[in-house]
Amino acid sequence: MNVGELLTVGVLTPHTAPGPDVEMPDMAPGQIRVEVARTSTDGSRTRAGAAVLDEAASALLPAVDVLAVASTGSGYALGYDEELALVKRLRERCGVPVCATSVSAVSALRSRHVKRISLVHPPWFGRSLNEAGAEYFRSQGFRVVDARLADLPEDPSHVEPAMVVEWVAQHLSDRAEAVFLGGNGLRAARAVRHLESRTGRLVLAANQVLLWSVLKSAGAPIAVRGFGMLFDEKER
Repeated sequence: MNVGELLTVGVLTPHTAPGPDVEMPDMAPGQIRVEVARTSTDGSRTRAGAAVLDEAASALLPAVDVLAVASTGSGYALGYDEELALVKRLRERCGVPVCATSVSAVSALRSRHVKRISLVHPPWFGRSLNEAGAEYFRSQGFRVVDARLADLPEDPSHVEPAMVVEWVAQHLSDRAEAVFLGGNGLRAARAVRHLESRTGRLVLAANQVLLWSVLKSAGAPIAVRGFGMLFDEKER
């Protein structure tokens, strides 16, 4: 991909709430175009589910440069190894780079040599998915100092970045080196820079790390500014 070319991202998601289709173009205006295929399954636990996901991915090809599986919760439910296997299978089948949210979060944290993390999830995740998220990251060697459901509106469309900033800033553990704001329907990308300024910690959000992984996988020379240290700092 050359400088100035538009990167087309095919988003595969089981969710109806807008997420990466809104935040990715917002983080890289004029440089990213998103095509969305909404499915009713994460596409990996059964042969029928995998076929649904494959069909959705195929419908986006060859019009997209990279595929992004946008569901933090599905990744948690699958577990890291199975989510990574899903990414590899789709990549081999479709012939384009493929990224997934939770795998991308692990890669982003490792790129910054982070060990101790806090997890913040939207209220619609519920207790079981919140706990699954903690286990997901523990399985990859991270120390999860806490995992919380944020006291935010249940309707994703009613959540404002300022609400996320205030809640997380007031509840973030002093022991955490970084915080991950899970949930692709939680449009928290515009909260990241403000939270980093207030807390002095690395802040990651679902659609932010997904875009970071997309750009890295596609080798896209797109500069993202104002959406956190993940983009602003060179990998160490």
